[in-house]
Amino acid sequence: MPPADVTVVTLKTERVALQTELPGRTTASLTSEVRPQITGILKARLFTEGAKVKAGQPLYQIEQAQYRAAVDSAAADLESAKAQVEAARVKSERFAGLLKIEGVSKQEADDARFALAQAQAAVAQRTAALEMAHINLGYTQIIAPISGTIGKSSITAGALVTAGQPAALATIRSLDPIFVDLTESSEQRLRLRQQVGAGALQAGSTAVKLVLPDGTIYPHDGKLEFAEVAVDESTGTVTQRATFPNPDDTLLPGMYVRARLEEAVDQNAILAPQQGIGHDAKGNATAMVVTPAGTVEARTLVATRTIGDRWLIDSGLKDGDKLIVEGLNKVGPGMPVHATEASAAGTGSAAGTGSAAAGSAGAGSAK
Repeated sequence: MPPADVTVVTLKTERVALQTELPGRTTASLTSEVRPQITGILKARLFTEGAKVKAGQPLYQIEQAQYRAAVDSAAADLESAKAQVEAARVKSERFAGLLKIEGVSKQEADDARFALAQAQAAVAQRTAALEMAHINLGYTQIIAPISGTIGKSSITAGALVTAGQPAALATIRSLDPIFVDLTESSEQRLRLRQQVGAGALQAGSTAVKLVLPDGTIYPHDGKLEFAEVAVDESTGTVTQRATFPNPDDTLLPGMYVRARLEEAVDQNAILAPQQGIGHDAKGNATAMVVTPAGTVEARTLVATRTIGDRWLIDSGLKDGDKLIVEGLNKVGPGMPVHATEASAAGTGSAAGTGSAAAGSAGAGSAK
């Protein structure tokens, strides 16, 4: 029989960014639960629920009367203590002069000097008490500790609030920028680190793109900040954190999203059209190539992921191999063939995202 006609694609190495798509949750970059630091009756709420607030902005007003009275009382105590200091100083100085002419005993002079020191210490105590009274008076106005968006208020005017109460009055969240916590398999992360360390791959960039729950691409790119130094024992995953600008509050805390990031770059990748890759009965990836002698040779491959409409080949094919993409049903190993190069339009493109979900390590690989 004459040689069968087949269509082939000559494989060439090319630069490919190995991207992965990871699940994640959004979380506020800053979160603050607003609580009172003193006990009193809430007089007024000074903010609009759901509005943006600035750090230092008044949020609640607590009745001030008893705390103003405490300030006045502490101030009066301080003045009394200062007067006692003056009396003790005059007495101490007088006894010191009398001691020189033996008008008083040394014990009496010492007692006068010690009384002065005690009076001065009392002034220091009263000064601290006055300062604390002023601090408590300041606490009657509850202010925003951070800038951000404030949620609903859990309390209304007229209610009693207490220092250290477990329930927060409101919660402020800073949403610009916003964090996205991503989870990645520890095995996948370890494998990539080993390949980068061995020089087979180059480290990727820290830029991250976000896919929203409705499938649209978030218009602002994020940046990968860091990865946890421990593996979650219950899931076997490593958490990575990315930061995204969020000027319009499109992202809200708790949203489920998917992030696309470039983990590594393969400078000598082999990409094979999917129509040229098959699978044997054991699930191993296989391919047929045309040898320089014009005969068919079967190959067993390791193909770990797809990139666009092509398989990324880890082993089994090399630069210059002529992969059969059409006419596979007419040929077998060792048969002579007449090979025709496929047009560029039919070979596929390297554009697109290769994700671990689209081409997992075990889906189309032979180990």
